[in-house]
Amino acid sequence: MKLATLKRGGRDGTLIVVNKALTRAASAREIAPTLQYALERWATVAPQLHELHERLEQGELTDVFDLDIDALASPLPRSYQFLDGSVYLHHMEKARKARGADMPPNYKTDPLMYQGLSDRFDGPRDPMRLPDESLGIDYEAEVAVVVDDVPMGTTADEAASHIKLVMLLNDFTLRTLTRSELPKQFGFVQAKPTSSFSPVAVTPEELGDAWDGRKLSLPILSFINGRAMGRANTGRDMFFDYPQLIAHAARTRSLSAGTIIGAGAVSNLDPEAGYACIAEARADEELKHGQASTPWFRFGDSVRIEMLDGAGQTIFGAIEQRIQKA
Repeated sequence: MKLATLKRGGRDGTLIVVNKALTRAASAREIAPTLQYALERWATVAPQLHELHERLEQGELTDVFDLDIDALASPLPRSYQFLDGSVYLHHMEKARKARGADMPPNYKTDPLMYQGLSDRFDGPRDPMRLPDESLGIDYEAEVAVVVDDVPMGTTADEAASHIKLVMLLNDFTLRTLTRSELPKQFGFVQAKPTSSFSPVAVTPEELGDAWDGRKLSLPILSFINGRAMGRANTGRDMFFDYPQLIAHAARTRSLSAGTIIGAGAVSNLDPEAGYACIAEARADEELKHGQASTPWFRFGDSVRIEMLDGAGQTIFGAIEQRIQKA
């Protein structure tokens, strides 16, 4: 099942079901007005949404419309909580080396995680507006999961059943500000502006064999101004999986339905996989040539993030954003 949110209908938008080809959609308002509403009542609402989605696929609905990606908000236009991890250690090592920071002593026993801005997210085609292009503007291509209510103390084995949706994530980072903000050892604020998510969120069964219940194993494609940056496999070199991230977050608190959990910029040890952020490309350039040649984003630049299935069809739709001056 594929779900999306129209921008109209207030801050939380209007929930719709979308066909597999991402060409046609139908309103789910009579079942659940918003995705947040559905997640809070998932056991009751999900079967009805699945039935509506199946009827859309079979051509049994009359009240359908052409899907306009530009009219979509992020599947959750806002969330009670957004937690982002960093489980691809290759990325963590490069990013820290680039800013002259050491690896934390327990990074192989406890996942690295921060709590990000969640009171609003950009839509998948919305511009990313920032005040200054000298802030080291970077993207991070990621996969995120959305959970239902997770009790405090949930174990990793228990956590897998709480994953209800999967989506792509563009976690913007202002690298210049990480150098001054992270040494304070109190987390991100200014260095992490709002994020954006794929046009649709999908239920795990939609991913077939690529989803094993704990992680997704497909290449995540990213492009800057149309130039391919990378195609790292999201399941490869993943040190902690999603249930482990959920259990880590729920150790001392419960997680409300609609909590989003990311796994960090995807990074493979294989150099042929390319990059899912500019910082890694620059780190390799400095190592090989003594200086970086790939620039940070400037106003007018664009980024595209997408994932294709085995048949070459888009799964989530593409995040396509242009950087603009606020």
